[in-house]
Amino acid sequence: MQKPRISRKAPTAKTASPLTVHLDNESKRCLAQAGCLRHVTVSDYVRAVTVPQARREVHAARELVVALTPEEQLSFWNALSVTPELSPAQRRLGATMRDAS
Repeated sequence: MQKPRISRKAPTAKTASPLTVHLDNESKRCLAQAGCLRHVTVSDYVRAVTVPQARREVHAARELVVALTPEEQLSFWNALSVTPELSPAQRRLGATMRDAS
């Protein structure tokens, strides 16, 4: 008498794979609150937010493009808009370069 075969499915791309993330209590509460606002679980919220962002970053890296979030864009713009304060060494270098030309 033959034993019945147990069919084991090969893992597919849609098979869920657990991911453990260690967070401080404040960060975990924030994620839980954001999930509540969207009426989804914390896991669904993290998946909905992080996976698309990760895809954008991978795509940008492949295209050799710098991709910035709106907050990062604003920080970058503000950094470019501020006139830098030169150090004494930079002032001496500037004077030396002007005299040399």
